[in-house]
Amino acid sequence: MSRENPATTATTAVVGLTGGIACGKSTVARHFRSWGATVIDADELAREVVQPGEPALAALVRAFGEAILLPDGSLDRKGLGRKVFGDPKATAQLNAITHPAILARTGKRLAEAQRARLPWVIYEAALILENKVQAGLAGLVVVLCPEAAQLERLLARSELSEAEARARIAAQTSDEVRRAHATWIIENGGTPAELEARSREVFDAIVLRHGAPRPPDPG
Repeated sequence: MSRENPATTATTAVVGLTGGIACGKSTVARHFRSWGATVIDADELAREVVQPGEPALAALVRAFGEAILLPDGSLDRKGLGRKVFGDPKATAQLNAITHPAILARTGKRLAEAQRARLPWVIYEAALILENKVQAGLAGLVVVLCPEAAQLERLLARSELSEAEARARIAAQTSDEVRRAHATWIIENGGTPAELEARSREVFDAIVLRHGAPRPPDPG
């Protein structure tokens, strides 16, 4: 995700949605979608810009070698992630290649939302605070969960070792910083039903502030 703020030129209000790895951010986004919200998913855009045939993928291969490709020619995202994790120079190189492409797609999605006269959209991104793009957002939803649950979920869904998983968690922005920047906090330490209920509370608060997620049909 780019360090530039996706909301700075938008008339449609942009509400950020962020949280630590494996804390349930994507589940919250799915709930918001089911209730009518438009969600711009930064990770989805990041996958789009590195599809075979995209200029960003060719640039990554030039920078990191063909070992980052799977046999079918697609990007080995997990392999590339392991390659750059903990290496500031490699991370900066990766960001310099992918961020402009992601920013362009984000702008396109926001332009589409404006043309559709959407009063607000959700911008789902893991690194809103890390990349300092929170300024100017209409609000920020932060999803938190206990570290033990976060570690368990991360190990269950990934091929990381426990040491690697703990390192990924430790490298992220602290919950204290996230809380300090949050407009709304969703604690995900309970049941799926409790997460859905709290997500609905936050969704309703956004609607109260910015209106229904989609404009009324004409006539």
